Amino acid sequence: MPGVVVCGAMGRMGRAILGILKEGPHGFSLSGAVEAAGNPLLSHDAFEAAGAGRAGVPVTDDFAKAVAAADVAIDFTEAESSARNAGAAAAAGKPIVIGSTGLGPAHMERIRNAAAKVAIVQSPNMSVGVNLMFKVAADVARVLGEEYDVEIVETHHRFKKDAPSGTAVRLADAVATALGRTMEDSGVYGRRGIVGERARKEIGVFAVRAGDVVGEHTLIFGGIGERFEITHRAHSRDTFARGAVRAAAWVLGKPPGLYDMADGLGIGK
Repeated sequence: MPGVVVCGAMGRMGRAILGILKEGPHGFSLSGAVEAAGNPLLSHDAFEAAGAGRAGVPVTDDFAKAVAAADVAIDFTEAESSARNAGAAAAAGKPIVIGSTGLGPAHMERIRNAAAKVAIVQSPNMSVGVNLMFKVAADVARVLGEEYDVEIVETHHRFKKDAPSGTAVRLADAVATALGRTMEDSGVYGRRGIVGERARKEIGVFAVRAGDVVGEHTLIFGGIGERFEITHRAHSRDTFARGAVRAAAWVLGKPPGLYDMADGLGIGK
């Protein structure tokens, strides 16, 4: 049974992934659990610390050592750590699944460099439904064309650090590409004051932070006389965790390259 190392194991997503690995069946054994240096749960049993029984696998801060002993890694940390871990996975010759958000151009460049050596699945959202939404959004945009205004509203819990969400960014890019635009030229992130009439090619993206909302994304196509909306709501982090484990199973044995969940799901882009 292939072994998986979970990086960011004691975070909200890491604990959800450990819960999925504990419940099975998924074809994996937990071979490592990694957290940042100084985390108070270092050396604790990974499953026990996550409230999922016992694993016999202690939480460590040495990702390079853990990934060398694993078959694949799943990383839900933060941008800088994910870029660094991609390099460590490449050095060890092991594939990695990256679900962190807030990745900037410099982080993505490092991840692409690592993907020249190993297979990497990188997606801001591991939900099967959300990744289907990316494809449907692009298809709808192409059909509706220039006569419909595009707005995106995303809602997350109060603890989320980046805005807009990586999912909203990917969704906006999918629509912009389908319409022959770029977010650099068309993106509007919030409106305030006397902003004037809406420009035809604007794509609005708005972030709401409230309570414990796991994640909600609504894509609005507003026409004259009608409005078409696509909404995805995540009810628990388990949907992302299951998707990440599914991606980890898919990426095993794949040639080097940068993949996303659409590749793993076989739904195209």
